[in-house]
Amino acid sequence: MSVGMFQRASLLLFTLVFCVACTHQNPQDLKEKTAHATAELKRDAKAIASGVHEGWSQYKTLDVNTATREQLLTLPGITPADADRITAGRPYDTPEDLVTRHIIPKKKYDRISDLLKVKKR
Repeated sequence: MSVGMFQRASLLLFTLVFCVACTHQNPQDLKEKTAHATAELKRDAKAIASGVHEGWSQYKTLDVNTATREQLLTLPGITPADADRITAGRPYDTPEDLVTRHIIPKKKYDRISDLLKVKKR
């Protein structure tokens, strides 16, 4: 999605410059249109970078033995009741213990399994 947005913005800039060059407009108009297109491209690139950064930092792996209730609630689909059961059931040997000990359903676990870890002591 973000690459496509960047490609569209680049294509828009190229098309604008090409069309303007073909119509023999005055150089000042060309500068203004190019500056406008460049500003749009810059804005879109910043939005893409921000989205990528947010996506990377939104879901960090959590240690199920040390994560706070609030941290557990940031996981997709984890409810306050789930977070309470997770903290009450500590310690865990592996993240899979959440399923084998019936703390959360397998379907919910499968959705967040990549975000969970247990640090070896």
